[in-house]
Amino acid sequence: MKILMVYPKYPETFWSFKHALKFVYKKATNPPLGLLTIAGLLPQEWEKKIIDMNLNLLKDKDILWADYVFISAMSIQKESVKKVILQCNKLGIKVVAGGPLFTSEYADFNRVDHFLLNEGEITIPQFLNDLENRKCKHIYKTTEWADIEKTPPPEWSLINMKKYGTMSIQYSRGCPFDCEFCDITLLYGRKYRTKTSEQIIKELENLYQSGWNEDVFFVDDNFIGNKAKLKREVLPEIQKWLKKRRHPFNFFTQASINIADDEELMNSMTEAGFKTVFIGIETPDEDSLAECSKLQNKGRDLVGCIKKIQSFGLQVQGGFIVGFDNDKLSIFDRQIKFIQKSGIVTAMVGLLNAPIGTRLYNRLNKENRLVKNNFSGNNTSCSTNIIPQMNYDKLIEGYKKILKTIYSPKNYYKRVITFFKEYKNTEKKRAGFNFINISAFFKSVIILGIIGRERIYYWKLFFWSLFKKPALFPMAISFAIYGFHFRKIFNKY
Repeated sequence: MKILMVYPKYPETFWSFKHALKFVYKKATNPPLGLLTIAGLLPQEWEKKIIDMNLNLLKDKDILWADYVFISAMSIQKESVKKVILQCNKLGIKVVAGGPLFTSEYADFNRVDHFLLNEGEITIPQFLNDLENRKCKHIYKTTEWADIEKTPPPEWSLINMKKYGTMSIQYSRGCPFDCEFCDITLLYGRKYRTKTSEQIIKELENLYQSGWNEDVFFVDDNFIGNKAKLKREVLPEIQKWLKKRRHPFNFFTQASINIADDEELMNSMTEAGFKTVFIGIETPDEDSLAECSKLQNKGRDLVGCIKKIQSFGLQVQGGFIVGFDNDKLSIFDRQIKFIQKSGIVTAMVGLLNAPIGTRLYNRLNKENRLVKNNFSGNNTSCSTNIIPQMNYDKLIEGYKKILKTIYSPKNYYKRVITFFKEYKNTEKKRAGFNFINISAFFKSVIILGIIGRERIYYWKLFFWSLFKKPALFPMAISFAIYGFHFRKIFNKY
């Protein structure tokens, strides 16, 4: 068999980092980890190719080469998915589809030949068995959860790593929490499942042997779901491996705010090369936190937790939401004040949306408060599939006010300095001077320091970090470049 694996195109979003990646000659942030893992579940003797449409165009000749086209996607890639399916249909090549988008919305794609829903470790072997016996079904799905200790490592040889900003690795699936708006428990369950430390070290070694020496993203939706295992087994093994390999990687991941309660865990993570954690803060409003069942955030000094985490050497990236039923008109100014005070440089603020199948979706569906066919998977696109309690025009106006304020050069650069004053630098990775880094630096000087309207703030940060926090100077330049990207995205609205 010849299998073409296609990863559809992302729209330009907050997390695409499109305008920042141009500074370092990269084309996409992350590789298609799901497809690279699925490749390992297919027979080794089959020929496999991957087309990541965020890097390259999907050409007819690529499709005609294949016996089957495998597509994996998330909701945000829906428009590109439709075009890929139509292109395959016109050329008469069968389409096999899986991943989060199809698991949630497969009924919307009637031109797909075979759906492999839920977790591929279970449904792919069923499909392969039926394929061998020439009796394939249209839909394969399961209510079981996969044993990911048996999940194969990604097949990195199928991609050109140099085109990506980071590489990815997965340690766990599932989340012990059950936030009303989140579809993670729907897709992966609340039972927290992990790989072994041996698997993780093998995957890190594979990346290292493939020539990668930049950042690695642990894609787990909540990396700290089993804190005891992390501290006892996984992080010590990563520490030993990093020391052996002379710290080739820095890591970043996603976690819940209760990481602030465990100083031993935070120390272990920084010792194991973790530099950044994305945390869903959502809102400073206690009633809205209760409304969405974000109970792990309730009753806390959230700003204090964030500052504590950053003082241990973990930069906090934060997710924020407006549009809860309990939100009052004051929420927009409260969010701005909170973000500025917290020193969260990368603050992703979105409108509340209801992913299909979530508890929020089901509740609002009963209340006739859903805008059908309006879920894009991108909550920073200034749209929502929810009919809000707040006046819609006021909600959009307030949302735009938050973005305009926190990403204005004055407030953004001020937040960077607030972060630097409280951040503990634990850098162990060897600094590398290469053409790409030097080129990105000089591009920032020209585009941001000379041409850009933020040039006053750029030079203030430039010299402040150079003289007061010289070890953080490269990070300061990176933040300046990120800010340029964020403004490009939000200025569209």
